[in-house]
Formats: sequence, C-alpha cells, structure tokens
Amino acid sequence: MATKLNAARLLQQRRIPFTALDYDPGRFHDAEAVAALLNVPAGIVYKTLVLESAGGGKPLLALIAADRALDLKRLAALSGQRKLRLATRDRAELLTGMQIGGISALALKHRRWPVWLDEAAREHEELLLSAGERGRQLRLATTALIQLTGARVAAISRARV
Repeated sequence: MATKLNAARLLQQRRIPFTALDYDPGRFHDAEAVAALLNVPAGIVYKTLVLESAGGGKPLLALIAADRALDLKRLAALSGQRKLRLATRDRAELLTGMQIGGISALALKHRRWPVWLDEAAREHEELLLSAGERGRQLRLATTALIQLTGARVAAISRARV
C-alpha cells in the first residue's frame, strides 16, 4: 500500500496478521466486481453497509458477503429497532467520512457503532473487507474481525434474486 490507512494501522498495532490487496478503483462497480478484480470468490468479500434507525441514535454497520442481500427486517428485529433503513450514498459518506465502496468497519471502530456480521462469515477462515478507501482491501481472519469490531454474528442476509 502506498499510504497506510487507519484500518491497517489498527491491525498492525494489535499485531493481527493481514494482507493488503489493491485493485483499480476506476473499475469499481460493486463488491462483486471487487471480487472479480481480485480473482476471489464473492462469498469472502464483505461489504460494509451503513444503516440508520427510524428512531434516531447511532448508525449500525452490517457486513455481508458481496453476493448476498441484507435482510433489513431481520436485522431490525435482532437489533431491537422498530425500523432500519439503508443510508443513502450521500448520507453514508457524510456519516463515515469515506466513499461508498471504501467504508470500513475497522476504520470506524473508534465510533463504537454497533457492528453486525452475517453468520455465513463463520464458514470462512478469512474475509476481505475494505481498508477504508476504494481500491484497497484487507484480508484477515474472521475471528480477528469479530473480536476487533465486537461484531454480533447473526443471519442478516439472504440470497439475491
């Protein structure tokens, strides 16, 4: 990596092994495209979605595989929210200070937002997720991601139709 991002710094400080992977951000369309660019299965590339509660409060982060869709109703029920909505592109970027496609739960750890990780992640020893900037992914152990973010693991996604 040319510049070290906060997510990578955090992993280094905690001595958590990781691999940084770069791709051409100009070819970015979605997380499935990132998987294709990195030549890895879409099921191990996790996207970070920013959600807001209809009742206000802290945003939530949901991490799901690139080839899955978020189950908003299920996540709302699990998180004790009456209703959740996906933050718009502009709102997500305003809240996080990062571009869509580069939002990282690791880079937002200091905000202490609730993090939810889809249970399908447990099927993989390692996952890829954004390093906090488009064009940069980090590969790290699933267990390390859970421990570091305090993620709650639950079935929060469904197959895309």
